[in-house]
Parts: sequence; C-alpha cells; structure tokens
Amino acid sequence: MSNKPRDKRITIDEVVATLEDGMTIGIGGWGPRRKPMALVRAILRSDLKDLTIVSWGGADVGLLAEAGKIKKLIYAFVTMDTVPLEPHFQAARQNRTIPEICEWDEGMFQTGLIAASQRLPFLPMRAGLGSDVLVNNPELKLVTSPYRDRNGDQEEFVAVPALELDVALVHMNRADQHGNASYLGPDPYFDDLFAMAADRTFVSCEQVVDTAGLTVDTPVQRMLLNRMMVTGVVETPNGAHFTNCVPDYERDEKFQKHYAASAKDPEAWAAFKERFLSGDESTYQEAVQAFHAEQEA
Repeated sequence: MSNKPRDKRITIDEVVATLEDGMTIGIGGWGPRRKPMALVRAILRSDLKDLTIVSWGGADVGLLAEAGKIKKLIYAFVTMDTVPLEPHFQAARQNRTIPEICEWDEGMFQTGLIAASQRLPFLPMRAGLGSDVLVNNPELKLVTSPYRDRNGDQEEFVAVPALELDVALVHMNRADQHGNASYLGPDPYFDDLFAMAADRTFVSCEQVVDTAGLTVDTPVQRMLLNRMMVTGVVETPNGAHFTNCVPDYERDEKFQKHYAASAKDPEAWAAFKERFLSGDESTYQEAVQAFHAEQEA
C-alpha cells in the first residue's frame, strides 16, 4: 500500500457521472470571475435535473436556468458586470421558470456558507433585519441572544441557516494531482468556504503542476485549498471561459457580448447553442478560437 497522497485526477465527464438529480451544488467564483465553466458546460450536456444551485451567480446560473436544470436557486446576485443583468437569468425570473427562488443579502450568503463549513445549523447576524429579505424569504427565522448586553437588553438576530452542499465546483489557476490548489489573481472569492461547506469538492484548474510548483511564482498563502478538502482534480485549460481567470486570462468581453446578444433572440440563441454548446469541451474551445479568428479577420 502506497504511503503517498492519492492521485485525484479525473475527467470532466467522470465528475458529472458522480452527480445525481436533485443534488445541491455550490458553484464557486464570483459573477463573471473564475467560474468553473467547463464543469458547468458538462452539466449542460448531461441529463441531470432538479438541481439546487448555490452561487454568487453569473453565466453559470444563466446557462443552467436556460437549460431547465434548476429546481431551486439560492443566490445573492446574478451578473456579468459589463452586462448588468445576466439575460437568461433575467428571463427566468420574469417568466418564473425557476420553481423556487431564495435571494439573500451577500453577507447572509457568506454566513450561510460559514455555518455549513463549521457544521453548525445556523449562525446569527444583523444583516437582513428590517428588510424585505425576511419578507421574501419567510423560511428565515429570528433568534434572540441568550445573553444580555451592557444595557440589559437581549438582541434579536437573523438566524442564517447553513448552506449545506452535496457538491462544490470551483476553478483555480493551479492544482497538484492530490487536490492542493492555488489562485494567482487578486481575490480568493469564497471558494474555500464552498469546499468546506460541501460533502465533496471537485476542482478544475488551468494547469496541474507538481506540489512544489504551486508556490514557485506565488506566496504559499494563495494555496487556498488543501487536498483534505478535494475529491477530484480536472485540468481544463481555459476552463473558466468566458469568465476571467487572471492572470492567465481576462474575461472574454467580445464573446460575452455575443452571448448576451444571442440570448435575447430565440433564433440567434439556437445558433449559439448549436455552434458552442452542442459538442464536448474541446469542441467548445475550438469554436471559441474560430469565433475570435472571424472577429479579427
């Protein structure tokens, strides 16, 4: 029996094969930043349905909503930044095609992940008090502090329930074969919380390197995930496209504009899906290269 850490490298399709209908899936990244889009595209190609999606959302949420994969959505926002409202998400909200919606304050969303990561049923916080967040999410309860403050009062808080995840999907710049992973951009987002809130975590990455290589060009503090958090590792170059994955690449603004414009017209969207989403990940990446070659011609 080997005493070395396990090799956790798997393929995109092997990740999706472990997922089941009705699962709660957390998707890391932030809006249009470092999203695990190759894994999202693999879910689009699958027969999975009735998913609960937990995300600071961008095109990941829009694509899954358009494909009818989402039964319940828990989110704080869904945006692509330069396109303020993700078009498929906007259509889904206007047409009420997502059966159950939970829109939380951003701080509450983070607190829910922290509670799950600490295996607590809830955590108290002040955000949301006196707001319509509680009106629109009647399942959120209030809790009274068992301790009196210096004035003798017992303060009331929102009891934010734990956002427990069956699976977390995150995308990092680098990972080793064992599941240790680092980000090279300016922001870790909350990918470590997603991982700790989940029963299983799958990491896609731009490049698999040896363990020593994770800290060759970046401080060890940027190694956000350790192998104890990770179930499987997938090497997917350009796998966050068309969101950014700095410093490896910026957001693909030309492609994002094409995506948003296509989403507003049924005929154009059908053509977009046929060109970019009807094949596997390699076919997608080749189609994106051809798109840019046409733009530059």
